[in-house]
Amino acid sequence: MRGVRWRRIASQIGRSVAVWAVSTLTMLVLAGLLPDFRLQSADGDSATRIAITAACGAGAFGVLSAVVWPLLVRLLLLVPALVLGLLVFFLNGSLLLLALRVNPSGRGDVAPETAVIVAAVMSAVASATGAALAVRDDEAYRRRLHRLATRRRRSDPPCPTTPGLVVVQLDGVGHDVLVEAVRKGLMPTVGSWLGTGDGIPRTGALPAPTHRLTPWHTDWSSQTGASQLGILHGSTFDVPAFRWYEKDRGEVMVCNRPTSAAELQRRAVLHTGDGGLLTVDGASRGNLFSGGAGEQALVLSIAARRRSRENRSRAGYFAYFSDPANAVRTALSFVAEVAREIGQSTRARIRKQRPRVSRGGLYPLVRAFATVVERDVVVAAVMGDMLAGRTAVYADLVAYDEVAHHSGPCGRDAEKVLQRLDRCLALLQRVAEHAPRPYRIVVLSDHGQSPGETFRSRYGLTLGDLVRAGCGLHVPRRAERTHSGAEARAAVRAALRRPVEERSGQVRRPPGSEPIVLASGNLALVSFPDVHHRMTKEEIDERHPALLTTLANHPGIGFLLVRSGEHDGVVLGAHGAEIPLARLDEEPGPLARFGPGAAAAVRRTHSFPHTADIMVNSAHDPADGEVLAFEEQIGSHGGLGGAQSHPFLLSPLELSAPVDGEAEPTGAEQVHRVLRRWLRELNGPQVPLTEGTGTDDAEDERAA
Repeated sequence: MRGVRWRRIASQIGRSVAVWAVSTLTMLVLAGLLPDFRLQSADGDSATRIAITAACGAGAFGVLSAVVWPLLVRLLLLVPALVLGLLVFFLNGSLLLLALRVNPSGRGDVAPETAVIVAAVMSAVASATGAALAVRDDEAYRRRLHRLATRRRRSDPPCPTTPGLVVVQLDGVGHDVLVEAVRKGLMPTVGSWLGTGDGIPRTGALPAPTHRLTPWHTDWSSQTGASQLGILHGSTFDVPAFRWYEKDRGEVMVCNRPTSAAELQRRAVLHTGDGGLLTVDGASRGNLFSGGAGEQALVLSIAARRRSRENRSRAGYFAYFSDPANAVRTALSFVAEVAREIGQSTRARIRKQRPRVSRGGLYPLVRAFATVVERDVVVAAVMGDMLAGRTAVYADLVAYDEVAHHSGPCGRDAEKVLQRLDRCLALLQRVAEHAPRPYRIVVLSDHGQSPGETFRSRYGLTLGDLVRAGCGLHVPRRAERTHSGAEARAAVRAALRRPVEERSGQVRRPPGSEPIVLASGNLALVSFPDVHHRMTKEEIDERHPALLTTLANHPGIGFLLVRSGEHDGVVLGAHGAEIPLARLDEEPGPLARFGPGAAAAVRRTHSFPHTADIMVNSAHDPADGEVLAFEEQIGSHGGLGGAQSHPFLLSPLELSAPVDGEAEPTGAEQVHRVLRRWLRELNGPQVPLTEGTGTDDAEDERAA
């Protein structure tokens, strides 16, 4: 053992010396190329003296980067994470200036703006050199990746030998989008798991598949809030949309608002009687909800608890940015992504592409945060979890969803994101080879996205304007734009420590006679806040005789759901269609265009306590899968219609099939039960579901 320890120490010393030597050479080269950076006195020095100055400067910079940088980053966690990213170059340049100042040779000088460039290049070269040397030593590679963990274990118990489970959520990637990306060769890692480059199993020289691809079907509310709550906590009960108004509390609930996410998680735990999928030895990374995990980073539901020790929603930033090379690389990629988005949006405008939405303002920064910062931090955290040997890890990567909202789910911009996500999966697969226990990697999505124009661009008015017209109220000439509701915006606001606000509804709405109209993709909810119960069709007709007819007959609307005093609930469509919920299976009416399962999804949502007075689903064209978003999105999700309701589940063949036969899992609650079963198969210590809880009740309800 002692000999192994000394060899390890000698190996570390050797790598440190090699990195120092390369850094010294880099500093000499930069001093020769940059006019404002010199390593000699004004009178000139010998080559030996210049080399000594460079060696001392590189050594001092390396020590400061290793010792001072983590302290600076920890202190700067008091400022927003995005500000930290923008300060990366300034801080790194400051460390170089300090290194030259304390240089024992007394030589060396650099202009502040040049110091930023020199420090960035040296950090990148040192990181690349260290990685290249460490990759030959499995133990060194493992220790290097351990530094990326968001939180080290306080104790070091023996790691279980049973396999762990890593679940990676590719937010918004539909089943058909994944299959097409594999067919085009955009996702070679996924293609290799499926045993083919095009997603179609074949015989021959191709490697045997290691994973199976299974589509599943969402509930009516096809969005991350409902799906992820169901997957992690086993309940989607009373989540009718991405945002809705609760009359009993007088509040607008928004799934990506920290306070709303915390309340939804509390309700789910109360409903199921269980802490969540990750209760025992689990980690939750980049999610809206914790899943009951003890290890949490970038989790929205705990972001509101600013003073609580349990609030580790931003801890992942420290673990990642404590390495200056990571900070520089991510900052450079962030700037490149902003430039890429500006170029792509400009090209779309010049070519007059249709459909198209505005991509100006802060959107380039939001996109860069989702596709670079959030991705890098979450992947690094998962790597640390695997190397720490945790039993269950669930992580959400929101990059594709954010880009597809503005560029389209099948656009060229979105395809580039899929390529980068595939590289993330390849990295996790490689890290699994160095983990102290075997891992089964499951990849899934929470929903898909459906393409199409916005309701406003096609008809020149928002749904809110149409509702006001049906109520006989004044309609403004200019329709107010709605928020996109993309998950990345929640992560950005949490990083900035700013609350999520809604122009279409504040956190608390005073009762009034005017309706509240809230959009969730191509699903919209209309509520009358001055009526404290869910209004019936008869009450709405008495109060606003033209409203339901105006909405149901509009060509941009597919169907309405309203409560009925006579039939409990009815679905309304064009030309006077009025189908009681009990007869939807025999007479689907306007739901026929939305495919099988639509009637069951509508009936279930009707049973929720906080379903709106009027539920509005946009029109849907089955021929091309298009819908009309009530938000400014050309790729949308949240309601029924098209690919948004068809996500995927990619699972290793070592695990049992998600369902028997040709059936597809239906609803996020069933996906939760599948993951629970897999954890039991892997002998993971999970808290069992309580008999007779809401999760079991939901399963019985679906079966009925």
